[in-house]
Amino acid sequence: MHLKARIIIFTFAWIVLISAAHSWLNVNWAAVLNDYRPIEQRKIAVGYLPVTCQLTCPVTDYISKYSTAGEEFMPRMFQGLPEVKEALISNRVQAAFIVAPMALALKAQGVPIKIVYLGHRYGSAVVVQKNGPIRTVADMRGKTIAIPSRFSDERLLLLRAMKLSGVKPSEIKMLEMAPPDVSGALAAHAIDAFVMGEPFPSQAEMAGFGRVLFQAREYWPDYMSCILVVRQDLIDRRPDVVQVMVDGIARSGLWLDTSKPHREDAADFVGRFYYNQKPALLRWALTKPMDRVVYSPLAPRKADFDMVRDLMIETGVLNKKLEFSEYADTRFSDKASIQTPWRYEPGIATAK
Repeated sequence: MHLKARIIIFTFAWIVLISAAHSWLNVNWAAVLNDYRPIEQRKIAVGYLPVTCQLTCPVTDYISKYSTAGEEFMPRMFQGLPEVKEALISNRVQAAFIVAPMALALKAQGVPIKIVYLGHRYGSAVVVQKNGPIRTVADMRGKTIAIPSRFSDERLLLLRAMKLSGVKPSEIKMLEMAPPDVSGALAAHAIDAFVMGEPFPSQAEMAGFGRVLFQAREYWPDYMSCILVVRQDLIDRRPDVVQVMVDGIARSGLWLDTSKPHREDAADFVGRFYYNQKPALLRWALTKPMDRVVYSPLAPRKADFDMVRDLMIETGVLNKKLEFSEYADTRFSDKASIQTPWRYEPGIATAK
């Protein structure tokens, strides 16, 4: 065999080997194989973003792997709300953590989903340039403020604070931006401020260029943002699987609120294995102070969603008065109310 032919064969074999290795290492084979299981045996795909408002999703996945029953669902991370929304509509995920106003807007548009649980309470803040001119809400006039979506609680929070301070919506510019991009934009002075969920306020604080102007609870007692929604066809066909998921999420919230060491451990494994964020950043967001974000109790309450609905109508992003029973199914949270925290500690290879 000529040397040239040998080189060609070797090169071809090398390319095949590298391609195979790449596929093996980078393709989520568990997700691929899950798609080929019978529908009644498939694990639910749950969409989420790398924010602390949705921390119970990766925490449940991580801890449940150490339990006798094994992992309860398949988490799929996205970088922005539009991508999560499209995956939910197209059934690429059967459940997802999204912001409450988006859930109501989707329901009003006829998307068959129901809210079954909350992701958190508190955990959002308005952040401005550390040495910039914005010292009060009134100083935001003429400024550019990043929001995660026009269908977000953060937008409603900002408008609520502005109204109380006499600032009209027309006096500021709101710019929709994916949460992971806001800190960099603030550092580059591409925006004057942002309103987002953690850990991005903490990220700007830790880096030294951001300052929290106000926390959500200052203008919105019992503030909530992210909620867990499930497709109606899954609720109808496999309510037992939905209940297992909600129970696991509830147990994770209770586990996170039990102690500071639990939050520090979650910051470590979520940062490294899920969010691709520095654990130190998540520790800051979860412990400075401990109630910066809370994860229990998280049952959906009618009064909270009535407020969100009414604010959406007032600010022009919802054109019909939905009733709570149309978009929420509280059966699952009612049953989850008896759950207890996961019995799991760092370094122990079992969870109960």
